Amino acid sequence: MSNTYFSFKQFTIHQEQCAMKVGTDGVLLGGWATGGQRILDIGCGTGVIALMMAQRFSESQIVAIDIDEGAYQQTMTNVAESPFSDRVDVQLSSLQNFFTESFDSIVCNPPFFTNDLKGPDQQRNMARHTDTLSFSDLFDHVKRLLLPDGFFSLVVPESVCNEIDFESVLHGFYLVEECAVRTTPRKAPKRYLRAYSLTPQPAQHTELIIGSDAYKKMLKDFYL
Repeated sequence: MSNTYFSFKQFTIHQEQCAMKVGTDGVLLGGWATGGQRILDIGCGTGVIALMMAQRFSESQIVAIDIDEGAYQQTMTNVAESPFSDRVDVQLSSLQNFFTESFDSIVCNPPFFTNDLKGPDQQRNMARHTDTLSFSDLFDHVKRLLLPDGFFSLVVPESVCNEIDFESVLHGFYLVEECAVRTTPRKAPKRYLRAYSLTPQPAQHTELIIGSDAYKKMLKDFYL
């Protein structure tokens, strides 16, 4: 997606200032994640997930944070031009230095490269690698900010699921919902949508195939 903008039904995402453009992962998470009255989007990037959550949950107040100046400015622009500007607060902050009252929903499309070689684009490296936000830090600070009956939703590649499992258990989280995402029915899942809570409850396991009727139904209110 090399365009400088991406048009949805109710808002447009400009992305020229962001290292990470609108992609399938973020759109899947924005269409799937559990909502609430107060929602936090960690590492908001273009702001697409925050705006999708604002559209889905009309009574919600959303805070979107990012450590990168370009992403912060981009999200500010996209939110200001959207119908949801009165409900989305954008802040330039790392998760580690973010302090506020608790949330009943937290969403994140986290950086997940741990030991991979970096490229020359430092902004892209920050968005993709765990140097500035390790999985341990992520769960540690989500635990600090999440209400006891709240939900933490994220999207991760299959390759880091074991690390995510380890950190979630270590920090006292319970997996309550998991959706395995396949590109075709015959291929193994490449991405997982997961929801965690600090309160134990039975876990639900589902699957989603890109381009299927279920996929189209989930995103029908967003795509033109």
